[in-house]
Amino acid sequence: MNSSETKTYDDGATRRDMVETGRRMNASGINQGTAGNISIRNPTGFLITPTSLPYDQMQPEDLVQMSFDGSYEGRRRPSSEWRFHRDILANRHDIDVVLHCHSVYATTLAVHHRTIPSFHYMTGVAGGTTIRCAGYATFGTQALSDNALEALQDRLACLLGQHGQISLGKTLASALALGIEVETISRLYVQALALGEPPVLSDEEMARVIQQMKQMSYGQAPDLDGVNDVARPKA
Repeated sequence: MNSSETKTYDDGATRRDMVETGRRMNASGINQGTAGNISIRNPTGFLITPTSLPYDQMQPEDLVQMSFDGSYEGRRRPSSEWRFHRDILANRHDIDVVLHCHSVYATTLAVHHRTIPSFHYMTGVAGGTTIRCAGYATFGTQALSDNALEALQDRLACLLGQHGQISLGKTLASALALGIEVETISRLYVQALALGEPPVLSDEEMARVIQQMKQMSYGQAPDLDGVNDVARPKA
């Protein structure tokens, strides 16, 4: 965070928002029990959810403050997946939140090491023409972190082989929204595969889609030819 962000940082509010995001993650159906974890960058490193504590029991003081050297402080131990949270935040200065969950349809594809192609234009919400699947590695290991970083190159989301999904964002709300969208896209893809391998959109079309999505995220309406055309009343 820069100096202006540091001055306005509210640790108590951030902790409350993290706990609420975890509960919303479970309520949305993209996570279950004590699975999944969340981290957010702060002025002294990052906050991360603790290991083995259900979100409905979690309190703001249970969150763990970590430094990028792997040290931590607090009354609980950090999530076993702290390594990929640390490494993603250290390498991706365009985002501030890492959200990991075991959503059912994304994990269904991940157990088959399926990358999601651009069979639907909404694949572009993850920032590219595909949502990659990272290679399998034991949970909590540096190897898993390395695989995740590779799959997330130029992307905001990825699947983890035989594991789950990761979604990134500037805010807790945007990371959660993306996680839900990745699960929706995954469900569509699983259902489409029942009819056979679906056709995919071209890279050229996906480039247009992604540009439109970027413009809309900045609050600008799409401006491609024909997109904003409206019927005009008769004179």
